[in-house]
Amino acid sequence: MFRNMRFYRLTSPWPESEEKLSEILAENAFSPCGAYSERSAGWEAPADYDGAPLCRRLNGADLLQLRTQSRVLPVAAIKEAMADKVVEYRSRMVQEPPRSELRRLREETKEELLPKALLKSERNRACFIHSESLLVIDAGTDSKAEWFIDQLRTCFGEFNCTPLAFNHEPAELLKRIFLGESPLGFTLGRECRMQDLSDSKSIATWREFELTDPSIRKHVADGMRLTHLGVGFDELLSCVINEHGDITKFKFIEGDAADIPDSEDPLARLDADFVLLSGTVTRMVANLKKLLGGYATAG
Repeated sequence: MFRNMRFYRLTSPWPESEEKLSEILAENAFSPCGAYSERSAGWEAPADYDGAPLCRRLNGADLLQLRTQSRVLPVAAIKEAMADKVVEYRSRMVQEPPRSELRRLREETKEELLPKALLKSERNRACFIHSESLLVIDAGTDSKAEWFIDQLRTCFGEFNCTPLAFNHEPAELLKRIFLGESPLGFTLGRECRMQDLSDSKSIATWREFELTDPSIRKHVADGMRLTHLGVGFDELLSCVINEHGDITKFKFIEGDAADIPDSEDPLARLDADFVLLSGTVTRMVANLKKLLGGYATAG
């Protein structure tokens, strides 16, 4: 259900009911990209059935889904279509087009091609955990997470959130796990990345390796910084955590909601997956909170 996780703490109010949250999200409901628009974004129902609300609330958590639609217009296509305009300009003006004219011709060509461009949609989900006032966004980069948050801000009169921070750096915990500890359900996986403190471009990566090998551990002992570490949690999932606490490659070992047959109702499967995800993430964040000295105070 989620592959990546970036965490944000909310300090502003969150709607008390699924119905109220759906009403708020409807202020920016998804509508298809217009003929002359490069991109559009809005909220759509996580569950695929007629009349489904724009959020799904279960087990003290809300599931949201953002759809971003963009027009695919390759640079090569613009250049090829623009070539005829440049030839026509040379013939008419008997000179090469200056830079300002080239910019104008490019924009003109782009506007003409946009309505003919193919459409591509991307969907990103997030989970809001009420007990922790925590927004968990399935986004592989900070820019995608910020885009998601920007779309939320257009719906809420007040929306204040900051990246989740602890009193101790997650890098400290990663080093402890790497060197052999198994604190509160966290165990060592089979992937890591390190960076030389004296040379930011000097990076070493191991995938599908036995990380207890002394030759690998020696790099940390010799001063390399551990930036990413594969870990397991509660013998239930595997993921990679970076030094800032962001998660990638999140995967349940037995698969999402493995006890629900594929023939079951899709809504039942979605609910089972979401309850499993939100419950596990809530426990994992609670354990991180204990291990890293609690949440850092904003400001």
